[in-house]
Amino acid sequence: MSIARLYYITKTLLNYGIDELIPKHKIPWFVKFSRGSLFWLNNKHRDKSAGLRLRLALQNLGPVWIKFGQMLSTRRDLLPQDIAVELALLQDQVAPFEGALAQKIIEQALEIDDIGILFNDFSQTPLASASIAQVHTATIIDDQGLTQDVVIKVIRPDIKEKIDADLALMEKLAKVINKAQKEAKRLRPVEVVQEYKKTLLDELDLMREGANGIQLKRNFEDSDSLYIPTVYSDYSRNNVLVMERIYGIAVSDTEALLAQNTNMKLLAERGVEVFFTQVFRDSFFHADMHPGNIFVSTEHPENPKYIGIDCGIVGTLNKEDKRYLAENFIAFFNRDYRQVAQLHVDSGWVPADTSVEEFEFAIRTVCEPIFNKPLAEISFGHVLVNLFNTARRFNMQVQPQLVLLQKTLLYVEGLGRQLYPQLDLWKTAKPFLEDWVKEQVGPLSVMKQMYANLPFWAEKMPELPDLIYQNLKRIPQQQTQVQHQSQKPMLLGLLGASTLIVAAMCYLANDLLAASIVGLISLISFFSAWRRI
Repeated sequence: MSIARLYYITKTLLNYGIDELIPKHKIPWFVKFSRGSLFWLNNKHRDKSAGLRLRLALQNLGPVWIKFGQMLSTRRDLLPQDIAVELALLQDQVAPFEGALAQKIIEQALEIDDIGILFNDFSQTPLASASIAQVHTATIIDDQGLTQDVVIKVIRPDIKEKIDADLALMEKLAKVINKAQKEAKRLRPVEVVQEYKKTLLDELDLMREGANGIQLKRNFEDSDSLYIPTVYSDYSRNNVLVMERIYGIAVSDTEALLAQNTNMKLLAERGVEVFFTQVFRDSFFHADMHPGNIFVSTEHPENPKYIGIDCGIVGTLNKEDKRYLAENFIAFFNRDYRQVAQLHVDSGWVPADTSVEEFEFAIRTVCEPIFNKPLAEISFGHVLVNLFNTARRFNMQVQPQLVLLQKTLLYVEGLGRQLYPQLDLWKTAKPFLEDWVKEQVGPLSVMKQMYANLPFWAEKMPELPDLIYQNLKRIPQQQTQVQHQSQKPMLLGLLGASTLIVAAMCYLANDLLAASIVGLISLISFFSAWRRI
């Protein structure tokens, strides 16, 4: 990072008095040094609130810092309420770069001399402009010979170098804070910045965004709830992405939605269902579902469908996190605070030596007053925020893998309540989660997992006689024949039991051919093992 950029960042932060937001006894030495040595950089905005000063400072620092502030605005477990609310107002409005330069970038990326070779009606005036990329309109001739309206997303020139420089500074600051502040160990600033870095750099790779869009589209093929535009991979590169142009109503434009008699209750409920389906069924969810990325189809307003764009940020969860989350949600729905506390300990989100009884009491104290309201009036997102604030007292560490999910849930609930203020997220989500948990831990889940492993078992079945024989050869020579022979019934019983289980699984799955083949292989293996033993 250049000295000039470092000075500009320091100047901006001091001019807005950002150092004054830190309690004096917690101010790191390097902040005190900056304030003392750069004495001419006074706080010029003392009349403004702390949250407003922070928001304005981030806006002045540019795209990387704006996006960081947007991410922090969703971490209400880390920030005071007034600052989190102010950061949520951050708008990433950036002046577009020249359309002629965008055209040149597209031509270079696709290795063509003239954009007209592949695209018709290319507009040099951008349709939209953001901090990392801007979008232009055009048309192409698709595989069926039909004219298709498309949008072309183009990464800003030289943005990578600017982002790398600012991210490097963020990482250094996070490491210094991590060593200088005891509280930082719980907040894990290094991990938070690294997660942010990964997310931001992923957005620079438009081929990744295109792949995300293709995956989401496949997951919701023929769905009545969500539509993802077609990605034209043949025309796309790392810095250029070509997609089907969609026409819909911005989800934030409630007047237009009401004017076409949209079923607002169904639309709000489908938003919740789409979110939980992506998280728990697919383990792959659109993690940037703010109003600018969500539209509503104008077709069939009585049966409304969402249209999702900008799939640059997606989230994934492993099987364990999904199960703990689902069980946490259900425990909340049932007001089972003991289970919530126990799950936090079992998952490792709070230290293993945490007193479950004390943690349960703390959760109950915070949540019971909230639950005295009708369920439809309770914000589930805010309940989670209160939970995390409570967990902070029990040394709950920040879970980077849950940051995107928490942010997305707040977005989804906020949108749902905006569309239909009476939205009962609890009533909509609870049956879905209960069914999912039953599928994951019930007998049917065990049967499905065993059936999925049938090909592997069938492949390994002929090897069982050799494995058994090799195991018997390891028996010490001094063992008596009686001891040796006593192994035979046990080993043959094990082989026979495994054979019956595999064959039964095939039969229960109505796969008679597989059952017959496995049975034949097992029979041969059984007699081969018997002869060798």
